[in-house]
Amino acid sequence: MIRIENILTPARSLVNVPGGSKKRVLEQIAKVLGRDLPDLDSQAIFESFIAREKLGSTGFGNGIAIPHCRMSGCTSPFSAVLRLDAPVDFDAIDGAPVDLLFVLLVPEAATDEHLELLRQIASMLDREDVRERLRKASTGQDLYQAVVDIQSGR
Repeated sequence: MIRIENILTPARSLVNVPGGSKKRVLEQIAKVLGRDLPDLDSQAIFESFIAREKLGSTGFGNGIAIPHCRMSGCTSPFSAVLRLDAPVDFDAIDGAPVDLLFVLLVPEAATDEHLELLRQIASMLDREDVRERLRKASTGQDLYQAVVDIQSGR
């Protein structure tokens, strides 16, 4: 089973990311992923996230969104985690603005893997103490380490 810390890196763990709007945040995410995935165009990644959001918001509640999509040309799952400098409206199910985003990009055929990773992320973020810890991280390295520790039960 794939675990979040195996597909996340400190370089894709970002704090105080300027938000502005849902669209701008998704553009930033696509650029971050595009840096690590030279075979994929960040514009194509962005369009895939927008297409997924049109099916229904990935705003999960409690200030969290889990933008995710499947993409042809993506060979293995990739994740990023971002804490915004200010919450943005993400059309979340509870109406709360979002400041914490867990991002998932998976190969087009990776359905079971995709669902398992989403389940892991959602169950982790369901806990108030976990959300607080992630929001208190002051650097990308701290944010990454918090995710690793939480996944390890520390």
